[in-house]
Amino acid sequence: MVKGLYTAYTGMVNEQKRLDILSNNLANADTNGYKKEGTTSQTFADELAIKIKDTSSYDIPRRIGGMSMGVHIGETYTDYGAGNLKVTDNMTDFALKGDGFFAIAYTDKAGNSSVKYTRDGAFVVNREGYLVTKDGDFVLNMNDARNGNVNGRIRVNPNLEITVDELGNISQDGQVVANIGYVDFEDYNYLAKFGENMYDLVDGGTVIASEATVEQGIIESSNVNVVSEMVNMITISRAFQAGQKIINAVDETLDKAVNQVGKV
Repeated sequence: MVKGLYTAYTGMVNEQKRLDILSNNLANADTNGYKKEGTTSQTFADELAIKIKDTSSYDIPRRIGGMSMGVHIGETYTDYGAGNLKVTDNMTDFALKGDGFFAIAYTDKAGNSSVKYTRDGAFVVNREGYLVTKDGDFVLNMNDARNGNVNGRIRVNPNLEITVDELGNISQDGQVVANIGYVDFEDYNYLAKFGENMYDLVDGGTVIASEATVEQGIIESSNVNVVSEMVNMITISRAFQAGQKIINAVDETLDKAVNQVGKV
C-alpha cells in the first residue's frame, strides 16, 4: 500500500520537472532562434519483491515478482526544427534557411574567447566597423568558422550600406569585402546549450559545411508553439493533481488501518 505513495510521488516530481522545462520554453517564445526543449519519461528499473520470514518454504525467501517504484525523466532533448522567418528589413539582420548555425567568437568576463554557435542572426555593426552580436561578441568569417579560429572577425565600412547574398558574401560598393561564417554539425547530439542563446560543441563533435542559405533583413523566430505548450501545461497540471489525489487516498487508507483496524 505504501508503494502507492512512492509511485504517486515520483509521478509528481516527474511532472514538476516537465513543467520547469515547458515554462522555460514559454519564457523564450519571443527569443530569436530559440530551440525548444522536450522530455521523455521512463519507469525505474524493476525490483524483485520477495516474502521475508516465510516458513512455508523452509525459511527461504519466496519470490513474488518484479515491481517498479514509479517514473522519472528519461531524457531532456532539444528540438532543432526551424522557427518562422520574420521580415525586419534591417540590413544587419540575418537568418539561415536550412540546417546550420552562425559562428561567434564569445568572450567571457575573464577575457577568454571561444567559438560558440547560434541561430540568432540579429547582428549590428559597431563603431569600428566589426559585425557583432547585440552583446558585442564578434561574428566569424566563413574560413575561421570552419577552422574554429576565434580571431576571424568581419569588418566593414560602417558608413556604407551592406548587401549579403545567399552564400553569406558581404558586398559594399559592388565589391565583396567579407563573408559570414556559418557551419553545420555531423551529429547534433554533440551540441550543448551554453547560455546567451548559444550552443557549444563538446568533445567528439565534428564541424561540417552547411548547405543553408543566408537571408538578409530577416530574423528566425523561436520554434516554440505557444498554444501547444499551453495545452501541454494543462495536461501536466492534471497529471500532478492526479498524483495528489492518490497520495490523499492512500493517506486516508493508512489512517483507517492505524486508528480503526488497529484498535480491533
